Amino acid sequence: MGHRALVAYRRPDRRYDLRYSHWGGEDVTLADRISAETPLGDGDVDGDLLAAAIDRDRLLIEYLDPCCYEALYVVEPGGDYRVTAYRVCWLEWPDGRDGGRGAIVAVENDAADRRVRTWFRATKTTLADVVEMGVLSWRAARTYLEARICEDEDGAVYTYGASDTDTVDYASSPNEWFDEDGRDGRERNEGRNPDEDR
Repeated sequence: MGHRALVAYRRPDRRYDLRYSHWGGEDVTLADRISAETPLGDGDVDGDLLAAAIDRDRLLIEYLDPCCYEALYVVEPGGDYRVTAYRVCWLEWPDGRDGGRGAIVAVENDAADRRVRTWFRATKTTLADVVEMGVLSWRAARTYLEARICEDEDGAVYTYGASDTDTVDYASSPNEWFDEDGRDGRERNEGRNPDEDR
């Protein structure tokens, strides 16, 4: 079956070339294996392109299916050849109507990734139990889960398969997941008061 990951390589025009990793979503150690010397992680990333020259906003809603992918890696070639890993969280339950609702959460290392995965599974399981007890509707449970992802984990929520009119359908925290240069915007805004952006 595999643990699928999408790997996005930033181009000089600030768009992304997308590749596939069959086992890259099992944990986020693939980020450590991608470098200037091994841009495909010693064969862990498929050499064939899935898509070329994709805008960052289209990456989520057109390519990152939260039902299929477990991780997203954003590679920034250049002097430091930086790789940022994101855990993909599927925000629906198997009987949900909107199977394309997902979120990404940046994780710095494998320990942070395990913490996010454990937190997410526990929260989602608890919410399913609360719904089964008749306390919340599925819609209310998903809304609560989305709020927790954004507020507790600084995640970005999106809808895979959104129409062309929904160019940016994710509701990120005040700090965007990428800034205009394609870098993780949270670094740029670290220590800032989110209320200042309002």
